Order: sequence, then structure tokens, then C-alpha cells
Amino acid sequence: ANKTGRVAGTVAAGGTARFGGVVGTAVVKVFDLGVARTGLTLDEAGPDAVTTDAVHRSRAKYYPGGHPLHVRLVHEPGGRLLGGQLAGRDGVAKRIDVLATALHAGLSVAQLAELDLSYAPPFAPVYDPVLIAAQQALRAEPPRAKPAETTA
Repeated sequence: ANKTGRVAGTVAAGGTARFGGVVGTAVVKVFDLGVARTGLTLDEAGPDAVTTDAVHRSRAKYYPGGHPLHVRLVHEPGGRLLGGQLAGRDGVAKRIDVLATALHAGLSVAQLAELDLSYAPPFAPVYDPVLIAAQQALRAEPPRAKPAETTA
């Protein structure tokens, strides 16, 4: 509502603005567990959507305080990112914002896998759990058929 109100106010004042939409990002804390979502769930995405689930540590393995972080990517078999969910004790909000940004920008799973995210042992491992999930999704893709060769 805040974003649409800002656009409406700008337009009413004679300016130009366009509402870019939302992807439904939310994060909650339940005791020590952070749970978040953005975009579509598998049920919302329809029968052709698939999920990739990954569990990876929230921090560098050798750094104390890291915890398992569960990442689910919802995507089309062709690589279009549709949504994601996360659950863990550490770093959930940062990573759901990465997925929300990727959705808003229209990134594919392949583009998500190539993002240059921050690395520092107190905050994240070299390969962030979101990147690992995207890389797993790419490895799970069946090989595409080669186009038929034409002979002249």
C-alpha cells in the first residue's frame, strides 16, 4: 500500500511514476527460526513448476555460529525463477531479499547462480546457500535436445 500510495501521490502532483509491482516477500521469526518467502510457492506456480531444495551452512564452515539454512527455489524447468522459501537460524532475511531482487529483476536460475554475493566468514560462506541452490537447480536440468541439423 505504501508503494502504490507513493505512485498515486506523485501522479496526482503532476509527476510521472509507475507501480512496478510486488513479489510478496515476507519474513517471520518463530523462536530461534527465521522463515521467509517471496514470489510463488510450488502450489501457486502451477503444475509445470518444479522445486530445488538445498541445505547449506549460513556461514563459513570453520567459523563458529553457523547453522543449516534450508533454501527452496521454485522455478520452471526452463530456468525461469518463480519464487523461493528459506528457513534457518541465521541470515534468512538477507537471502530472501536476494531472491526478491532476483525476481523483481526477472533473473533466471542461471543468472541467479552467477550473482556476486558478499563473502566474509562471520556472515556467509564462499558460495552462498542461495547460489548453491541455484547451481543445484541447473545440474538437475535435463539436457536439452540439440536442434536438428539440416543438410543441403
